Amino acid sequence: MAIEICNVKKSFGKKEILHGINLNFDKGIYGLLGPNGAGKTTLMSIMVGLLDASEGEVKYNGKNTTDKDSVFLSKLGFLPQYPGYYKNYTAYEFLEYMSALKGIKGNNKKQINELLKFVNLTEHKDRKVGTFSGGMLRRVGLAQTLLGEPEVIILDEPTAGLDPIERIRLRNLLSEIAQNRTVIVATHIVSDIEYIANEVVLLFGGQVVSSGSPEKLTSDISEKVWRVEAKTNEMEDYVKKYKISNIFSEKDKYVLRVVSDEKPCAEAN
Repeated sequence: MAIEICNVKKSFGKKEILHGINLNFDKGIYGLLGPNGAGKTTLMSIMVGLLDASEGEVKYNGKNTTDKDSVFLSKLGFLPQYPGYYKNYTAYEFLEYMSALKGIKGNNKKQINELLKFVNLTEHKDRKVGTFSGGMLRRVGLAQTLLGEPEVIILDEPTAGLDPIERIRLRNLLSEIAQNRTVIVATHIVSDIEYIANEVVLLFGGQVVSSGSPEKLTSDISEKVWRVEAKTNEMEDYVKKYKISNIFSEKDKYVLRVVSDEKPCAEAN
């Protein structure tokens, strides 16, 4: 087993954000699906070492990733939700710089050029990244993640802010890189992972609600997700009483996606 998350809990002050997460990740693509605030970014931050767990541990090939002799970080490629870019660097210079920061030794020119070709940015490699569109920046970020040929790739909301064409392009790239790797994609958008993930983990309120193949997950929740129309003064009651997967406004009302075994109100459908 590549990665094991063993009873991981995380609290900030008196508020517990993660409530004992247990997960296993092997080779393939895994979707970590949940609405904003579900705990996805907190969990990923613990996995990559940016945060310490309050309880529990993360293991890589049976060894705690925080052990001094762990090789996990050298096998990891990580793309945060809001990566930083040096706007005055060209795409090539940025990858060259990130390669040095990662401690990748030797002449990296060949690998950088291969990665730029892979993400379809060869003709833009001498352009400053400050002039790139959101989709191009995400592809530079993916190339940076792949430097050093990592065995584990963790991506936090990789399609955030992208148009539909760029979303499809990025999904295709993820499918290509998943061979013989562990790829974990955190997202709140079902379409990002429903066609490419081998397994989907549904996270809600800092807990694992369900996991399995996209087909199984869709079947499990098909009769548990309700569309509810609510006025502003009714929303708070629904949020307190039920698990809400999505909220959006529609004319003079709000539409909630309520996750519940029971029909939340007579008008729900």
